[in-house]
Amino acid sequence: MKKDIEIPVVEGVYIAVVKEWDDEFLAQDWNAYIINDRDTVIEMVLVVTKGYDEDRKTSLLRHGIGTIEPKSFSKIEMIQEELLSMNNEFSVTFFADSKLYDKKYLFEQNTINENAFQDLPVMEQRGVLIK
Repeated sequence: MKKDIEIPVVEGVYIAVVKEWDDEFLAQDWNAYIINDRDTVIEMVLVVTKGYDEDRKTSLLRHGIGTIEPKSFSKIEMIQEELLSMNNEFSVTFFADSKLYDKKYLFEQNTINENAFQDLPVMEQRGVLIK
């Protein structure tokens, strides 16, 4: 019976963390984004985030993003500077092509930093990307 269950592979959906200027707080903030680099829309996007290390863990945060158009992106949340030294996990669930997709993205401890910046698809910015 398990062999009959099709688990679709997530392709073209990424998580990126970008350092941006915040006009409201007059400071540089780290923001997490979900990127839809697919040619089709993704719907009912739900992102669950958490941070953890050997001694600590953050609260579980749930974000109902909704629909993300092809070749576009949506902000998930701001990440506080002190959380960059922890593992940051993003569990993404969405519907596309009449199928349910699910994938976990993990930024390991201290991997979110300016030395890891690269060009991001769709966003035309630089940041840290997990595929």
